[in-house]
Parts: sequence; structure tokens; C-alpha cells
Amino acid sequence: MIRGIRPALFLAAIALVPSTLRAQEGADKSPQNANDQGSGEQTRSTGLPPRIKWTGNLDAGWGTFGFANSLFINPREPGVEENLSDQWFEGYVKAALSAVYALDSSGALYGKASVVGERTYGSVPAQFGHDVSSFGPEDLYLGWRSGNSLPGLGDNVVDVTIGRSQYQLGQGFLLYDGAAEGGSRGGYWTNARKAFQFAAIGRLRPGAHTMETFYLDKDELEEHDTGTRLWGANYEYRFGSQTTVGATYLRLFADADLNPDRDGLNVFNIRTYTAPLAKTPQLSFEFEYASERNGDALESNAWTLQAAYELTRLTWKPTLTYRYAFFEGDNASTTANENFDPLLPGFSDWGTWWQGEIAGEYFLSNSNLKSHLVRVHVTPLESLSGGLLFFDFLLDDPQAAGPEVTASDVAFEIDAYAEWELNGNFTLSFIGAFADPGKAVQQSSGRTKNFSYGMAYVAYSF
Repeated sequence: MIRGIRPALFLAAIALVPSTLRAQEGADKSPQNANDQGSGEQTRSTGLPPRIKWTGNLDAGWGTFGFANSLFINPREPGVEENLSDQWFEGYVKAALSAVYALDSSGALYGKASVVGERTYGSVPAQFGHDVSSFGPEDLYLGWRSGNSLPGLGDNVVDVTIGRSQYQLGQGFLLYDGAAEGGSRGGYWTNARKAFQFAAIGRLRPGAHTMETFYLDKDELEEHDTGTRLWGANYEYRFGSQTTVGATYLRLFADADLNPDRDGLNVFNIRTYTAPLAKTPQLSFEFEYASERNGDALESNAWTLQAAYELTRLTWKPTLTYRYAFFEGDNASTTANENFDPLLPGFSDWGTWWQGEIAGEYFLSNSNLKSHLVRVHVTPLESLSGGLLFFDFLLDDPQAAGPEVTASDVAFEIDAYAEWELNGNFTLSFIGAFADPGKAVQQSSGRTKNFSYGMAYVAYSF
């Protein structure tokens, strides 16, 4: 699913928090070879080397999005006579070809190439934005994995990838989306691009241990290229199948004139995902903490804690979740900058880590923010699931949002979502959302009208 920034829709709340804003891959399916000698059917060559296992994928999506009451102040900017459309459309197509070449040593070379075309249209007038489309490469990488060529260490204990590739750290709290969307590319919500424009990733996985080192260069918009790139080291350990702990160090670089806080930034991250009670595996917890340090330029912290419980004995198997998330804001009484840099988060599930289909998508980022989330998820059928998300958004430090802001109450939001898998290829998604702006929004922008939002989206995967 997501996500870039639509300038026209951002106007109403730009003063609230610093904004470093920014959808989901389809399932891979391998075509079967028609080499049955007894079928009587003629076998046709693809023209590709037969020793290589080839897999083709085609993913596509199209959606319609609308605000019943737009993000413009109460609800539209004065002096604009044109129809400020509250509805727009997005669509994308992604074609991919993957290959695996088995080596005599039992290891394998592998690679993938894909291209993406996307378009956003039916949007606001030209003075606030325009219809845009783009076409370009997404994945383009080569890799090697060891197979069982290293006796005693396990299968594929070594894995190396280089080129245009994706990388995700944990649940995407800090690092997931390697490509910017929106702007001149379109596809703000669909976010078909997630690969870094260059990635070098090395993995070592002996037993329960995972050790990674990586260099990543973000694929940014031409009109907003900050030169963001990073290298890092990650370690994870699995305690059985129910618990994983991890620790990561990141070093970021950027154009010092455009983003001095990020250039030279050191990030320390620890996290755990666990279902600690063997007799109650349906009870799970998540914890993640990040510390950002860059001398006098930036010193900030963020953390999140989540608890979830699945009621497996009840019809529809409801799952109840509560999550608290904290992203530090700047303290006006100090000379240092404490505004947390949200880095490169991404979408791994509804509400994670774009918080709220209205607030998190269009006017809030993970900085100077405290949020409470209560979620109820149900599965009426194997092919149908849905739920409700309740968000309460608060500012960590109101003064960091502007001198006129004294309140911390940003918004209360409710999202209702449903996903229906029609068959093995098509999935329908529906969203209805409502947000009530708090005093902080009213003080910063004059906005008092409620937000209402809806979306219908169809995804195809082959």
C-alpha cells in the first residue's frame, strides 16, 4: 500500500509537525513448465536458458480516493473559484522477471528485474497540483546464496544481494520504504515503488542468529532529492518460533545544505517481538526503541509498545490490539534540536507505520507525536477480513508546532477497513475514515471542520 506527499492536500496542517512523509507486493506465483511428454501438447521454447528457473509476475492496482470534506481550511481556500476536487484516482502496473541459477556447489545465483508504471489523475487544479504519471525501473539486482555448500552451518547461511533492491528492518518502524512517491511520480497511496536505487546487503544466518550489514541509497524524487543514504549493521536472535530480539546501528548521510540534521546522524535501535507464554500463544507483545544522535544538530528518541490478544475460540477470531507510540518533539527551552527524524518507515499492516488513513497519510509524520491505537480485527471468512482502528493523536511539545500552538490535542480518528480476496488473483480493499481535529489543529490552521475519507481499491497479482 503506501505512500509520497500531495502538496495541495497538505496545506491545512503543515505547521503541526515536521513532515518527512511518504503499498504492498503481490504474491509470487511460478509458471509451470509444459514438458509432459505424454500430454500430446506441443512444447514451445521461451527462448530463455533452460537451466535457469524463471518466474514471471504481474501486479497491478487501481483505486479511487475521496474526501467528503477536503483538507482545505473550513473546508476550502478562499479566493479559489475552480472546483477543488475532493476525489482522485491512482493506478499502477508492475511487471517482474526473476531467475535462479543452481550452481554445481549447491549454492545459487539469483536476480530480479521489474518495471513500474503509475498514474495519479482527477486531482486538484493546476495551482495546487496536477495529474502525473511515471514509468521506470524498480527491482534490478543480482545475488548469491550458499545453499548447503557450507557443511555444518545450514542451508543458505550466506546471502548477498547487490543492485536496486528492497530492505526492511523489523516491522518498518524506521526502515522499509526505499523510494519516494507522489510529486512528479504519482502513486502517492499505491506506493508501487519500494526499492532503494542502490543496495548492497550481506546476510549470515547460522542457526538462530541473523547478522546483516548493508548500504542503502534512497530513490528520491528529482524535485526533492536530499541525498539520503545510509549503512548499517543488524543482529537478530530467535528464541524458538515465538520470540525474536534485535539490535541495529545506522549511520545516515544527506546533503548538508538540505538536511543538516540527517547528515552524519547515528541511530541505535533495539526491538523485540514475543509471545512469551507457551500455553497462551495468542497473547503477543512488541517493543521498539530508537535513539538518534548527531552532535548539536539532533538528539532525539522514539519508542513503541504493543500488546495483542487473539480470541481464537470465538466466531470470526477477533484480535484486540493496543499500541502506544512516542516520537519526541523539539524542546523550545533548549538550544538542541529534539525533533525525531522518522527516517524511512513503511506500510506492513493497517496503522503501521503510517498512522491513520487521514492523519498519518496526509498531515502527520512520526515526529513530535504521541499516539494511542486501539484495534479490533476480525476474520468472518478465510477470504474476508476487516476491522476498526481508533487513534488518539497528541503533540509531544506543542511549541514545536508553532508559536500559536499551546494545545497538545491533534485529532481523534476512526478507520474502518475490509479486505476481500475474490480469488487467487484479485483482492478488494475498502476504507472509511473519520477524524475530528483537536485544538492544536485549530490553533495552527484555523481548521474546525471534521475530516471524512473513503477509498475503494482493487489489486491484481499473478
